[in-house]
Amino acid sequence: MGRLTTHVLDTMAGAPAAGLAIELWAIPGPGGDARRLAAAVTNSDGRTDDPLVEGEAFAAGRYELRFHAGEYLRARHRIEADPLFLDEVPVRFGIADPTQHYHVPLLLSAYGYSTYRGS
Repeated sequence: MGRLTTHVLDTMAGAPAAGLAIELWAIPGPGGDARRLAAAVTNSDGRTDDPLVEGEAFAAGRYELRFHAGEYLRARHRIEADPLFLDEVPVRFGIADPTQHYHVPLLLSAYGYSTYRGS
């Protein structure tokens, strides 16, 4: 059964990013409106408790994870810059085979991030 999961690591703290809000959006073709599919907050391991989407609800297409990094960085690291260098971090990706497990981790700091297709 296919599913989408994520994991956020705080590279400034060298630890999982607990308490970071995440939204999953479906991104339609040209002219369509994005549709929010799920929202979650990371647990103490920097993961969501459940897959963001799975099973029959998980379809081929384009998606976007929106990581609300600014709220997390202000709370965890007491960063007071206004505006923050990174606030909402969008990661847009495609799902070609919804029978597979797609894992989209985020490595986060106040001034940079990286992502990849994990396992």
